[in-house]
Amino acid sequence: MRVLIVSQYFWPEGFRINDIAKTLVEKGARVDILTGKPNYPEGRITEGYRAWGTQRESWEGATVFRVPLFPRGARSAWRLALNYLSFIFSGLLFGPWLLRKRRYDVVFVYGLSPILLAIPGIFLARLKRRKLVLWVQDLWPDSLSATGYIRHPRLLRWVERLVRWIYGQSDLILVQSRAFIPVVSALAPGKTIAYYPNSVDATFGEPPDPRVVLPKVAALETGFPVVFAGNVGVAQAVEAIVEAAELLKAHSGISFVVFGQGSRWDWMREQVAMRGLTNLHLPGRFPVETMPGLMQKAGALLVTLADEPIFAATIPNKIQAYMASGRPIVASLNGEGARVVEEAQAGISVPAEDAKALADAVLRLYGMSPAQRGEMGANGRSYFKAHFDHDKLVQELMAHLRSMSVTSKEME
Repeated sequence: MRVLIVSQYFWPEGFRINDIAKTLVEKGARVDILTGKPNYPEGRITEGYRAWGTQRESWEGATVFRVPLFPRGARSAWRLALNYLSFIFSGLLFGPWLLRKRRYDVVFVYGLSPILLAIPGIFLARLKRRKLVLWVQDLWPDSLSATGYIRHPRLLRWVERLVRWIYGQSDLILVQSRAFIPVVSALAPGKTIAYYPNSVDATFGEPPDPRVVLPKVAALETGFPVVFAGNVGVAQAVEAIVEAAELLKAHSGISFVVFGQGSRWDWMREQVAMRGLTNLHLPGRFPVETMPGLMQKAGALLVTLADEPIFAATIPNKIQAYMASGRPIVASLNGEGARVVEEAQAGISVPAEDAKALADAVLRLYGMSPAQRGEMGANGRSYFKAHFDHDKLVQELMAHLRSMSVTSKEME
C-alpha cells in the first residue's frame, strides 16, 4: 500500500503522526510525507533546515518532502497566521511538483488545528485521483470561539462554511473522540465518520531508558508531586492549578510541577511570585524523550481543560500518555476525557475549572496508601493497552486506508 501523508508538522517536531508513519513503514506500507520546515515549538526553523526552498529527506524508511514555511515565531498572532497560510500555499504550489510521477493508493491528512491545513491534501487527492482520509483532532469553529481567537458571529459562520467544504471533500473522516461524531456529522451529512483515538509512543509505558539523561527537577524527588505536562494555554484553564496550589499551601508534602510552556506560562510565573507559591514549580519544556521518565516520578498526573462544551467532547492526548505511565490521574475537566478516566478507574475526575474540587481530589490521592494509588495506575495502564495500544491502532488505521485504496483503484 502506497500512502501519502499530508501534515504541516512532522519529525523532528514531536507529534503523533511520527510514530504512525514509522509503524506504517514497518508494517510494509510505502509512505511519503508532505510537510513543512520544522519550527515547533520554538518558533524558529530547526538547525539543519531553511525556511525557503524545498527539501527531500529519508526518515525511518519514509520519504519526506518539505515545502517552504514562514516560522511561527514566539507568541505572535500575525506570525502564526502567516505560518499556517504559508503551509497551505506552499503545499498547493510545490506539492504537485515535488510529488510528480509518484503514485499512491490513498491520501491521509493529519488534521490538527487549524483544519484549513487539510486544503493541500484535498488538492493532491483530487490531482492523484485518490480517496482522502481526514483525521480530525480538533473541532472547528467551536474551538475558535472557546479559546477566544474569534468571537464575531459572522466570521465564525464563514469558518463553519469552510469547514463544511473541507469535510465534504473527504471520503472518510476519522475523529479522535466519540463525542466528536455528532458534531462532525452535522457539518458533514452523508459522510462516513469513524472513531479513531490517539495513542502515544510505547516508551511512556516502559521503564525509563537508561540512555536518556533526565533533567534534575528537585520537586520530583521529595514528597507528593502532582505533575502537569503539555501546553500551558487558555484551553488548559491553568488558573485552576494556581488556585489549587494556593489552597494547598499548608500541606508541605504536596507540590505541583508544570512541564511545558504556552500563552499562559508567563502569567503562571507571575502568580507564583505574587502569591508566594513555593509549592508550584514551572521548570519549563524539556525534550519529549525525557517525559516518560519524568512522568513516572510523579505521585499523580494532572490534566485540566476549560469549562467549554467543545472541550467536553475532547480526549486530551495526555490522558493516553498518563495511562501508559501507570500513575493515578487527576482529571479537572468535563465530558469525554473525564468519562474515560472514570471508566478506567485510573484516578479521580472533578468538574472543569473547580479549583476547590481539584485541591480536594489531590488531598484524597495524597491520603491514600501507595498500594491504592498503585492500583489506579495499573488500571490506567490496562485500559491503555485495551483501548489505546499503538500497534493495535495502527492496524485499525491500515484497515481504514485499505478500504479507501481499494475503492480508489476502481476509479482508474
